Amino acid sequence: MIAALLLFAVQAAGPAAAAPGVETTAPSPVADQDLREFAAIDGRKVAGRPTGGPYANPDKILLLTRDGKGYPAVMASLAFPARQSLPAPPPGTLAVVRLHQRMETIIPGPTADDLAFVAANRLPLFVIGEWARPAPMWEVAWVDGGVRFRTVGDVGEIGPWQD
Repeated sequence: MIAALLLFAVQAAGPAAAAPGVETTAPSPVADQDLREFAAIDGRKVAGRPTGGPYANPDKILLLTRDGKGYPAVMASLAFPARQSLPAPPPGTLAVVRLHQRMETIIPGPTADDLAFVAANRLPLFVIGEWARPAPMWEVAWVDGGVRFRTVGDVGEIGPWQD
């Protein structure tokens, strides 16, 4: 409930203001390199930190956008109940980072909910596993007409796309 209220508040605030002279377009289904590197570094800083609120072991969510100068920035940070599908992000969101507290798949990687989120929203999703150190990370994106994912290294280096 609280997560839904926070998402509503972010949506009511509207998209982040773009820098003068910068065009605003629909977000790319695959994240730009600077967004990927930002998610790899800043997203992993959140791994292992406690969250407050009514949820036991929630997933942490970061909504990424660009600031007034065009640099990647965190638009919102919130806790979301684990094993729940994410709602559509507010306007102005360029990518979403989801930190899972526990491994929910047999082979570590994105869950079915993560893949469904990308299929529904055509927005990049970075999944970080908090169950290991260093925290493993995957980029999930809409590529060539389908949802695919790849590993992301400590500072944003990428592996091959997988189905």
